Amino acid sequence: MPRKSRTENLSEIPLAPIDRILHKSGAERVSDEAVRRLRDILERIAEEISKRAVDAAKHARRKTIKREDIDFAIREFEHLFPKS
Repeated sequence: MPRKSRTENLSEIPLAPIDRILHKSGAERVSDEAVRRLRDILERIAEEISKRAVDAAKHARRKTIKREDIDFAIREFEHLFPKS
C-alpha cells in the first residue's frame, strides 16, 4: 500500500478498502495510482450525491438525511446503484 502524501490526508476514504475492492473484482495487481484515482472518483460521486440529498431533505423541511433522500439523489446514477 502506498505511503500517504500531504494531500492524502484531505481524503475521506482510505486507500486500503479501495485496493481490496479492486482485488475482489478480479484484479491480480493494482497500481497505487489506480487506487488513488478510483478513490478520488468515488469521493467526488459521494460528495455530489450528498449535496443532492441535503437539498432534498431541506426541501422537505428536514435536517435528517433519509434513505429516500439518497435514493432521490442517485436517480441519474441508478444504472450504477440498483436499489437493494
